[in-house]
Amino acid sequence: MSMRVKELLALGEKQLRECGIDDAETDSKLLYCFLRNIPRSRLILEYQIVLQDQHCEHYFRLLDERCAGRPLQYIVGTQDFMGLTFKVNESVLIPRMDTEILVENALSVIDENKLNGNDLTLSPRKSWDVLDLCTGSGAIAVSVAKLAKTPVKVCASDISEEALSVAKTNGERNRVQVEFQQGDLLDPWQGRFRKRKFDMIISNPPYVRTAEIGRLQREIREHEPVLALDGGGDGLDLYRRIAVKAPEFLKKQGVLMMEIGWDQREDVTRLLESAGKFEQITCVKDLARLDRVIFAVLR
Repeated sequence: MSMRVKELLALGEKQLRECGIDDAETDSKLLYCFLRNIPRSRLILEYQIVLQDQHCEHYFRLLDERCAGRPLQYIVGTQDFMGLTFKVNESVLIPRMDTEILVENALSVIDENKLNGNDLTLSPRKSWDVLDLCTGSGAIAVSVAKLAKTPVKVCASDISEEALSVAKTNGERNRVQVEFQQGDLLDPWQGRFRKRKFDMIISNPPYVRTAEIGRLQREIREHEPVLALDGGGDGLDLYRRIAVKAPEFLKKQGVLMMEIGWDQREDVTRLLESAGKFEQITCVKDLARLDRVIFAVLR
């Protein structure tokens, strides 16, 4: 059946609301924009257009996908992050606003020698070698490479070949040079004769406790990759390994920055202190005033 776009959107919003989708109005509009390949700014100009049967049917199929719990970002295939657009699919986590806190502070350290607005005492650098561990979609690595004002050379690794394929596409789409390598954490950077050294290691590692995965939102637990979520029994498996191994790959006064769960500050701080290699261990809060980023400097 043919239908005016304004009426179609109202039906779409109603269907999504009945399915329990939180932001039904926004999702109904974004799915239509995806269907028609138009920017949201043009949507109001389409309200009186009569959409033909096949387009209406396609729109309702997209609604059915969303009602089934598939994240909007996976349906449309993109997510905006740090003002850039990234390809996403079920091989990678969907980049979230919380992680922008990590990237914004990393850029502040690189460009201004500041963390969360406070001056640091790091030795000046003309350029930075940056490594992003557990890169996933490449959102962190690509954003740093694109947005840093100071010259940077960015490397990134992930254990998932499928995730790296997405990350490489995002590097190309955003026209940045990032060296991507497949492997487990720091393994790709061991080198045959000596380890690669970096000015900054940055990471958003898996940090959800295994027992909590089944209690996550349906969109997350049924669609986002468990490999990128599961941090082990206490959520700290990757932090333990990074705390021990990262000092071997950092230059003098090298910086380690990691996203953490809201209740992990004390545990991750303790791991870094136990490693005996770090100083200036600091936590940065997110916009909700929850602990979000751990910062440390190699002694």
